Amino acid sequence: MAAEPPIPTDHATAPAAVDDGRRPFGFEDVPAAEKTRRVRQVFDSVAARYDLMNDLMSAGIHRLWKDDFVAQVAPRPGQLCLDVAGGTGDIAFRLARRGADVIVCDINASMLEVGRDRAWDRGLVNLDGRLDWVCGAAEALPLPDRSVDTYTIAFGLRNVTEIGQALAEARRVLKPGGRFFCLEFSRVRLEPLRRAYDAYSFSVLPRIGALVARDAAAYRYLAESIRRFPDQEALLALMAEAGLARGRYRNLSGGIAAIHSAWRL
Repeated sequence: MAAEPPIPTDHATAPAAVDDGRRPFGFEDVPAAEKTRRVRQVFDSVAARYDLMNDLMSAGIHRLWKDDFVAQVAPRPGQLCLDVAGGTGDIAFRLARRGADVIVCDINASMLEVGRDRAWDRGLVNLDGRLDWVCGAAEALPLPDRSVDTYTIAFGLRNVTEIGQALAEARRVLKPGGRFFCLEFSRVRLEPLRRAYDAYSFSVLPRIGALVARDAAAYRYLAESIRRFPDQEALLALMAEAGLARGRYRNLSGGIAAIHSAWRL
């Protein structure tokens, strides 16, 4: 049996000094176009069982994180919210229940199909807030400049091939005074919790993925992608570079996840 790749002891803290055109796909660095293709393949594979897997692998805690996230977004009736990488609708449904109009944008058509089906199944089509579904990439959003009040992205930014470009696109489509919100896995702060989290991520999670989603590799990628994603402070720096102002973050569950927010001035 081949040796397992080493688990990094820390998250990335800065982009590479010289851009060689390669991007992280888990622990592997691949050409940018290859990362985009592989990420789409991952989510095509797990789309049908994605939400069930979220419940199983987090023991339902992801629902509390998402409730907390939307409470911080605090959308008002009539506001237009863009939810990027939100294909299955978990964030969009919460926003729409508060009266916001929501555009769900995801690069993966399979995920959007699951989200639309869930909206019908749950009787959410006739909410006061409108739900629209658009297939598009975070790095090239199919929306006009200064067109949305709020931009949200939950557990999607680390899967984006060009993170800096996605953040710049967020600023472009936000109206002046609009808000940016990101919920993402981040760097665990307490060393004992980090060790336990690593053991769970690399030993238990792929086994659950194999049994339930029939794709252990997809959930190994999930664990690896979290370790390669910029930590809390590094993400703040990337947001500032993209022109998102007054950035801040708040840790959830000891830093397993974090909510980052900023303004479009």
